[in-house]
Order: sequence, then structure tokens, then C-alpha cells
Amino acid sequence: MCSHGVHWLRGKLIGKGSYGSVFLATPRKPTKDEHSRRMLNLREMMAVKSAKVSASESIKHESDVLVEIKGCPFIIERLGEETTATDKGDMVYNLLLEFASGGTLDGLIHKSKGHKLPEYDVRRYTRSILEGIQHIHKCDYVHCDLKPDNILLVPTTTTSSGGTSFVAKIADFGLAKKTKVNYSRWRGTPRYLSPEAFINNKQGQSSDIWSLGCIVFEMLTGKSPWDMKPGYNPNNLPDVLMFDHLRTCKIPTGISDVARDFLKNCLAVKIRERLTAESLLSHPFVAQTQSSKEGHTKVKLVNSFLGYASGVCCFKPSSDYHANSAIVQ
Repeated sequence: MCSHGVHWLRGKLIGKGSYGSVFLATPRKPTKDEHSRRMLNLREMMAVKSAKVSASESIKHESDVLVEIKGCPFIIERLGEETTATDKGDMVYNLLLEFASGGTLDGLIHKSKGHKLPEYDVRRYTRSILEGIQHIHKCDYVHCDLKPDNILLVPTTTTSSGGTSFVAKIADFGLAKKTKVNYSRWRGTPRYLSPEAFINNKQGQSSDIWSLGCIVFEMLTGKSPWDMKPGYNPNNLPDVLMFDHLRTCKIPTGISDVARDFLKNCLAVKIRERLTAESLLSHPFVAQTQSSKEGHTKVKLVNSFLGYASGVCCFKPSSDYHANSAIVQ
């Protein structure tokens, strides 16, 4: 695919999925039509998500959602859209997006020493993600596919040590839906789906909170609360994952009590016991940011959330799936 835009040039391929492909993009040199270029809100470096028009439904849906939820600094910004033609005459739909030079949260987790992040960093990223989720929910949407791969890192400031500080932003809204819209089958990535999504295909705003809990667990430990074996068939998961033996997932030692409590409030089995994004923003895990020398968080538990929610759900092991089973204490 080599089609360029009127005001931008397509660069190298940086990602590929079922929806299409993602390329780097840069603005063309200034033209007489500078007003049009400014209206497109082009940046020095952008990402362009592209697919043939005949297969662009998901990307177009994402574009529409981003228009409706615009204005949040913790959501990847939509910069514009354009239809182009390849040399072979194929029509291509292109969605121009803010470029995240820090890559994905998933990539950061795997690059980190010990495959986990310092708790202070986890708290910072979690708060950014929560701010984004709160905005999405206030706009009457559910993301439906929150996971580390869909959290992008955008540089903000240069630190005193000369490094770069990144902010986490939510991306990939191709599966997002209006809160009250229901589908006959769950949407998203199996290992981050809530129990109610598997049981009755119900994915409300609380399902996004469950997914957040899985993301936070993964940042803190470097692994999923429930590890899928390689080669599992996600289409069989609703039949494979059984809920008659609910167990709590194992949270390793070394994680603070306030982090454990935050996870309990995200991963409560019963929907009514799962906190909202707005409530979680007041939780001590993200409400305070003072860090200790070890990079972990010191917080004063005032009106503590500890013990508020029930235990964390884990699925019954199967041939495709096994659980990290031990009670959260």
C-alpha cells in the first residue's frame, strides 16, 4: 500500500491487524492550500490507520466514536480522515491519529526488568487510563477491548535526569459501543473479558473496569491473572471457562495493600460490587502520587476502601486455561 494523502506522506508500516494496517505519516511540505492543511490538524509525525474501503467498517466506526468522545487528553487524538487510491486503483480509507512514540503499554511491560513495572509508575499509568475510561463512560460508550496493547504511551515532558516522561492514552475504538447496545456475542480479547461477558454477553461500563483490573495486575506482576495456554481457541472459551468453582487470583507478595484493594474493587465478581471509574479515581492507589525512594507508593489510607469488595474472580482450570489460584489477602 503506497497511496499518500493530499497533505501527508505515508511512511513505514508499524502495525497490522484484522482491521487493516498502521503506518507512520508525515505532512507534505507547505502548499498554497495552507488553510486546508491547518484544518486537518496535521503533526510533524502521525500514525495513519488504513484499510481498503470495502473492509474499512471497523476503522470508520473508530473514527466516528473518536469524534463523539473528543476532548480528553488521555485518549489518542483523531487528526482527520481521507480516502486515497493506490496505483492499482484500490480505494483506501485512512484515519489519521496522534502518534505514540513510546509504543504500547504491553511493550513496556515486556521490556521492563522482571517483566513488571515499579508500583509508582503503575499508579501514574492507571490514573491516566482511569481518566480516559471516565470520559468514555460519560460519553455513554463502553470501550469493550481494553488491554495493554491498546494503551499507547505519548511523551509529555523531559525528566530531571534527562529521560522522557510518558502519559498513557487509550486507543483502538473499533469495538466500542453505546452503553445500552447489546450484541449476541461478546466483543474483545478473551483474557481481559469480564465474567458477565462470558456468561450472558453483557458488556456494560463495569466490564471496562474489570479489564482495567486485569491491566493493572499485569503491570504489577508482568503476567495475566489467568494465563491462557499457547494455542487456545478463543471461540471455545465461553464453553470452556466454567464459573461453578470461583476462586481468587494470586497476587504475589511485594504488592502493597492499597494496590491489592484497588484490584479487588476492579475485579469483583458481582457487577454491583465493582466500583465505577469516577469512584476509583478517589481510591488511594491513584489519588496520591508521592513516591518512596524504592519507587513504590506511600499513601495514607483515609476512609480506606480496603475490604469493600468481594474477592477476585478466577475461572475453573481447563485444557485451554489454568488459573493462578490463591486467595487475595
